[in-house]
Amino acid sequence: MSGHSKWHTIKHKKGALDAKRGKIFTKMIKEITVAARTGNSGDVDANARLRKAVTDAKSQNMPNDTIDRAIKRGMGELEGVNYDEVLYEGYGPNGVAVMVEAMTDNRNRTVAEIRHIFSKNGGNMGESGSVGWMFDKKGYIVVDKAAKSEEELFEIAIEAGADDMQDEGDVFEIFTTPDAFEAVNEAIKKAGVEPQAAEISMVPQNYIKLEGADAKQMMKLYDALDDNDDVQKVHANFDIDESEME
Repeated sequence: MSGHSKWHTIKHKKGALDAKRGKIFTKMIKEITVAARTGNSGDVDANARLRKAVTDAKSQNMPNDTIDRAIKRGMGELEGVNYDEVLYEGYGPNGVAVMVEAMTDNRNRTVAEIRHIFSKNGGNMGESGSVGWMFDKKGYIVVDKAAKSEEELFEIAIEAGADDMQDEGDVFEIFTTPDAFEAVNEAIKKAGVEPQAAEISMVPQNYIKLEGADAKQMMKLYDALDDNDDVQKVHANFDIDESEME
């Protein structure tokens, strides 16, 4: 797959930029708050989603008191905004399927903003369920090729319960069921490998190749959605050549 730049690859490059800008903190604080509330527990040992959110926040050097405040807000121990989790679906250029995960304290505002972003950038918002069937919820782990040999990593991942591992140029991509994700991620870390990315994600069943104006338009749409303050994650099934990206 070398020479390709799938949505996943682009997303993690953009994530690194967002971290530099400090933008990622806002999204992480929301995730910690909602994870504590929905899991009905501020204990990271008893709440897997919260454990993942806190680990991610610490990896970005978020101060412990910021994390603690977010957990307390989620548990109702501190005053704060209540966020609803919402999922929007739509289409980008050339029929690319797009799913947008958001957390909002005002659904009307957020849906209006997301619809505007779609229409302004060559896409359109769809009904609920319009593109969701094109994605599978999976654990997704990215490991730098320099970290471990393919044989070693494959054995570690599969023994821990992974479904598949793919060679994607300079990285390996490992896929798991949502239930097996934590065990596989931990097994990889115990083997001395720090994944570049590890998350439960919506993975496309297939990809749409984009070139020229469509590729440029899709990146504008993707960036505009991802930059929205209420948006936590954007999933899409596009594939753009590395040369086209540059």
